[in-house]
Amino acid sequence: MGCRIGGLSFLAGGRAFSLGLLLLLGACAAPQSGASGAGESAAVTPRAQIPRPLTTQQVARPEAQRLTEVTPAGLTALPPPPAPARPRPAIVRAKRPLQCVPYARELSKIALRGNAWTWWQKAEGRYERGSAPRVGSVLVLSKTRRLRLGHLAVVAEVVNSREIIVHQANWLNRGQIHRYTPVRDISKNNDWSVVRVWYTPGQQMGSGHYPAYGFIYPETGETPELRQAAN
Repeated sequence: MGCRIGGLSFLAGGRAFSLGLLLLLGACAAPQSGASGAGESAAVTPRAQIPRPLTTQQVARPEAQRLTEVTPAGLTALPPPPAPARPRPAIVRAKRPLQCVPYARELSKIALRGNAWTWWQKAEGRYERGSAPRVGSVLVLSKTRRLRLGHLAVVAEVVNSREIIVHQANWLNRGQIHRYTPVRDISKNNDWSVVRVWYTPGQQMGSGHYPAYGFIYPETGETPELRQAAN
């Protein structure tokens, strides 16, 4: 009995040793409860879903500022294009001598005829008249001892209330064309009743004082592009 008892005891000890070894192996394979913080039933988070940690600069900035970092910057406003330079006064020799009347009629599209000084009266009831310059209007100079038939000039540009730029023909020079000629109002009341005209050959304002009736305005839509007026 003693041997059997000893054999049984040995067998029992062997089983106990085997059972303890199995329990030790199982403990190594099972997940550690302290690592997940949710017990043995907690699922392992896939690597792709783990959020990337923010950098130190991103943590310091508010969320709204972080969003603006990916917003494309606006386009820089370009400066306005420079205004085209005003052409200098010039004298153009026509194919044949031109009088001021047909040249003014061609540019302004004002359908009047007769000597230049008569245009002011003939325009009454047909065209609007006034004492303020407008682009495309015709400045009518009175007849004088020097301007026996008067004179007509077409306004190409209004510089200010006292100065305009005109195109004209036969300005005391045997039928030639004067382009971009400055004309200055020297009247006391700024009503363009007396003017001085640029003297292109001498590159200075002329000394003569010329009385004027005023301006005849073309009909609406009849004003041509006078900054590029052809010969």
